[in-house]
Amino acid sequence: MDVIRILCAILLPPLGVFLQVGIGLHFWLNILLTLLGYIPGIIHAVWVIVKK
Repeated sequence: MDVIRILCAILLPPLGVFLQVGIGLHFWLNILLTLLGYIPGIIHAVWVIVKK
């Protein structure tokens, strides 16, 4: 299941975070990072998925 979340995180970072932790601090932070730059959003999403 983590492989699917990581693929979602690469294509749409907030979706990968949402699938891992739901709507919370990490989700909103990831949306902000994705809006500021796509690459920081991907890095944060993969970090959240691998961390848990």
